Amino acid sequence: MQLRYVFRLYPTAVQCQALARAFGCARVVYNDALRARQIAHEAGLSFPKAAELSAALTEAKKTPARAWLGEVSAVVLQQSLRDLESAYRNFFDGLAGKRPRMGAPRFKSRKDKRQSVRFTSNARWSITGGGKLALPKIGQVKVKWSRRLPSIPSTVTVIQDAAGRYFCSFVVEVADVPDPPATTADVGVDLGLGCFAVTSDGRKIASPRFLRRAEKRLRRTQQALSRKQKGSANRDKARVKVARAYAEVADARREFHHRLSTMLVRENQAVYVETLNVKGLARTRLAKSVHDAGWSNFTGMLEYKARRYGRTFARVDRAFPSSQICSACGRCDGPKPLHVRQWICGQCGTEHDRDVNAARNILTEGRRITT
Repeated sequence: MQLRYVFRLYPTAVQCQALARAFGCARVVYNDALRARQIAHEAGLSFPKAAELSAALTEAKKTPARAWLGEVSAVVLQQSLRDLESAYRNFFDGLAGKRPRMGAPRFKSRKDKRQSVRFTSNARWSITGGGKLALPKIGQVKVKWSRRLPSIPSTVTVIQDAAGRYFCSFVVEVADVPDPPATTADVGVDLGLGCFAVTSDGRKIASPRFLRRAEKRLRRTQQALSRKQKGSANRDKARVKVARAYAEVADARREFHHRLSTMLVRENQAVYVETLNVKGLARTRLAKSVHDAGWSNFTGMLEYKARRYGRTFARVDRAFPSSQICSACGRCDGPKPLHVRQWICGQCGTEHDRDVNAARNILTEGRRITT
């Protein structure tokens, strides 16, 4: 399977300028190609092919108006055209029902706070003996290596996020985890807001609520931003502070998801979770708490880690009444208000904790659908 490995970059001031130049040129090429396709569509003509757009790019670099495109690696510009091809392909596949629908490609703005460029093997980028990332027309950039790459990557994507941080991203082939811990246990996981996760063996993992805990600091940074004059350098500095504050929240949440998902997959041979209507819940008064929990990212981590460890992973349909069924006798007692956290089965008299009972029912249903 393929996984993405991301590492922090620390470019010098000169290298930051070179990267900004590469981001800008890639954006201009993308917008030029998008404009050419839109003009062809409005005129009732067929879309220009990728080869035609590439030839037009080569000719544009010879003109005074676009001569500065030659200051960056040609591979970066060609990859920008391929990104547009992928955007259109995804758009049309969505219309055909082959994937979830998405909007048509839009023009990129220089005011976008997240920028990226991609280098393929044709660009002859490399990792030096000293551990730096050598990029064409940018130089050798310092990298903070947190782990070893499992295989040799063919491409590298350089990203600048809204907080002004730089990252390099590699998509590489990874092998399954050798000799995973032997276990025969399986577990059902009920996700929630009061407790982030409740397992079928009775464990309750408290919700860290990273966004809620950082709200006071975020409010102060946003107030400081609102008081700065638009277009000023101080406003841009304040914007970066806000972005960094949100980035810290996102990083802490991601770390929590990784630790918990790894623990569950290592300890259990099978993991079952309930499919949640996140989009629907995000339109309710619980929206902020739902986004703060990050259930979709967590279940995605569980799924790919289960594949790497050779474990079983399954999602129980959200229509399954996990909180209504008695896990002891199987009787369905009907829906219950959210404030009811403890209840007694009217048939067998078993007293249930609502969340633990739901997790046990998810475990039972998961076993059924995987056998």
